[in-house]
Amino acid sequence: MLSKVISEDLIRKTADALERAERIAIVVHVAPDGDAVGSSLGLWHYCMTLEKEPVVIVPSPFPDFFNWMPGADRIVVFENEKEKAASLLQEADLIFALDFNVPKRLAEMADIVLQAPAKKILVDHHLHPGDFAQLVISYPEISSTSELIFRLICRMGDFEKINLAAAECIYTGMMTDTGGFTFNSNKQEIYTIISELIKIGVDKDEIYRKVFNTYSEHRIRLMGYCLYKKMKVYPEYKAALITLTTDELRAFNYRIGDTEGFVNIPLSIAGIDFSVFMREDSDKVKISLRSQGSFPANKFAADVFGGGGHLNASGGESYSSLQDAMLKFEEALPLFKDFLEFEDK
Repeated sequence: MLSKVISEDLIRKTADALERAERIAIVVHVAPDGDAVGSSLGLWHYCMTLEKEPVVIVPSPFPDFFNWMPGADRIVVFENEKEKAASLLQEADLIFALDFNVPKRLAEMADIVLQAPAKKILVDHHLHPGDFAQLVISYPEISSTSELIFRLICRMGDFEKINLAAAECIYTGMMTDTGGFTFNSNKQEIYTIISELIKIGVDKDEIYRKVFNTYSEHRIRLMGYCLYKKMKVYPEYKAALITLTTDELRAFNYRIGDTEGFVNIPLSIAGIDFSVFMREDSDKVKISLRSQGSFPANKFAADVFGGGGHLNASGGESYSSLQDAMLKFEEALPLFKDFLEFEDK
């Protein structure tokens, strides 16, 4: 039996909105990760069982290693089909906003979503949700948005409508947003949900293989290059930093998703509790932050890079140079030394 995390009022209002709607649009954040793709497709499959007309619209492409997910081939990528995506959003009766807290996470798609006449329902697990949606289902203590989608469907009394396709997508989102259940995943009810998904038919070992063991040779070589040439360790701050320029990415034939998970690797070094990965893009520096224990990666992200997220997994951006972002990181480390836990000598 799962605890009733989502309030009864939100459950009732969401069920009512679903019943009234026919054309449902589901949107997620730019650069969709496993939880964004998994939660949106999980909800998409559920809406299909209700005989609605759902569509998933993402601002930008997602990594190839999620292409196997049931329904992934039906996702509309805004960057590639702007007119179609805009038309679908304008025609929607209901818009679900999944796995992001504020509209700017939709990038170029933000204004179109905000101006669409449809009722909007936010389902998310990040801190500080915005006020752009009529219904806000926001629970930062939950491990992933995919977990919230599972709970939402069950609370509406429709567990039996979670078919295998939906279950596989939901499991993938839960798995990837917890690093394969290695962080933010120590609550018993997560494994109760996993058990139910396996009963439906999910092969968790096969999903792990499809997501984590199907990388290209270029990605593996890029990973080796990062560790040998680009990783800098700051033992006095129990921290590590990896940076990549656009030229370096190009040299390894970078494709979307190739650097996924690189930020976690330094955390396997004894004595390292904080890891940051910086990737230079054409117009900004993308920054990922991960930590172990009580070190607040989200506070570091917010204070230094104007970002945010969860205690152990956060992100941010810099619109100056990569060198400047690195300097900000190094200058901030001493300010966060009090958050580190050192063993008594």
